[in-house]
Amino acid sequence: MRTVTAVATAALLLGCASAPAASHDTDDGKRVLVFSKTAGFRHDSIPDGVAAVRQLGESGGFTVDATEDAGAFTPSTLRRYDAVVFLSTTGDVLDSAQQAAFEDYVHRGGGYVGIHAAADTEYDWAFYGGLAGAYFQSHPAIQPATVRVEDRAHPATSGLARTWNRTDEWYNYRSNPRDRAHVLASLDESSYTGGTMNGDHPIAWCQEYQGGRAFYTGGGHTKESYADPEFRRHLLGGIRYAIGAAQADCRPETGYTSLFDGDSLDGWRQAGPGSFTLSDDGTLTSSGGMGLLWYAGRSFGSYSLKLDWKTAGDDNSGVFVGFPPSDDPWSAVDHGYEIQIDATDVPEKTTGSVYGFRSADLKKRDRALNPPGEWNTYEIRVEGERLRIWLNGVKINDFTNTDPARSLTDGHIGIQNHGAGDEVSFRDIRIRELPAKGH
Repeated sequence: MRTVTAVATAALLLGCASAPAASHDTDDGKRVLVFSKTAGFRHDSIPDGVAAVRQLGESGGFTVDATEDAGAFTPSTLRRYDAVVFLSTTGDVLDSAQQAAFEDYVHRGGGYVGIHAAADTEYDWAFYGGLAGAYFQSHPAIQPATVRVEDRAHPATSGLARTWNRTDEWYNYRSNPRDRAHVLASLDESSYTGGTMNGDHPIAWCQEYQGGRAFYTGGGHTKESYADPEFRRHLLGGIRYAIGAAQADCRPETGYTSLFDGDSLDGWRQAGPGSFTLSDDGTLTSSGGMGLLWYAGRSFGSYSLKLDWKTAGDDNSGVFVGFPPSDDPWSAVDHGYEIQIDATDVPEKTTGSVYGFRSADLKKRDRALNPPGEWNTYEIRVEGERLRIWLNGVKINDFTNTDPARSLTDGHIGIQNHGAGDEVSFRDIRIRELPAKGH
């Protein structure tokens, strides 16, 4: 990949008066601007962070420019970029005209990535505070801590274990972003000293914000962070989400109860041949047969079911809802509904369809779908006889049952192992019960 010249790069990093020099496009034309102006405390890790994002761009297929010149925040310059990375910016770094240009950029679909002290920036600009998700309040000394990874489908966290032990400067925030943004990871405040968020301490999150995509991580204070392969993958996934190269469900998520958390299959039963293999990292992967792993613990009526899934290639599986208890997997086929996972079948039998009954909106589905090898998230919402499906936060199907031989008002849920050649994995199956609607 060809990038800006060494002279231009040096000038940009010194915060010259000119806007970022144009880099040659990569094949898909994705471009990122790293902005690291400081008007308060200055982190000595900023050069390491800039270098790391440049290297991530080289391996990840996007072009990276860097600047400390707020003059880059004009409509004509910003429109070159798919995302702007605020790398440990501090204080008031943009004037009112520059702020207006950036707001318009986000409204038009531009991406934002905030790293560490990006939360210690622009306290009097309400738009920015909402975009970042929370403002910095305080921090204890640099120390090890345990990070709980809450979302294992988002590209920023899908490659991490369920707990992530690392050393950094751990920010406390003035507010909890959980009700406004989708929390990807949080701190275990019992694992270190100085946490002040009463046990619910988000440290990385994402959201769709006023037309754009936003990702923030509280890590990145230390120089060592930017040499850490796991932190670099975390950053790369956040950037890929922000530039639209990877899809994720970044709607706020609260009130869900785990049915499968990666440790135990209590309450689940296998119907029919084949099985699912549970790996050490908490992933269930289908194996052989034509069977169904179903939750026998209880049935459900009105609910939102969420689960994460990925295929290895052109594989076949599905999520069944609304079927009666049975150790015959064909009972679910005959009396319930399947939300399909299959890349290449006919429209009413491909990913996002209510199998055999209603196709997904294919244009929306295709835009929302991550390819084989990457994780996707379904939300399957059942209210009365109405069944709606979201893929990575995008509604792709809306179906109402009218078949008297089937009913969605009370039934079980299950995941299919389709056949010997099909490899589909699942993580983090959770449910939130909804108020029953009148009939």
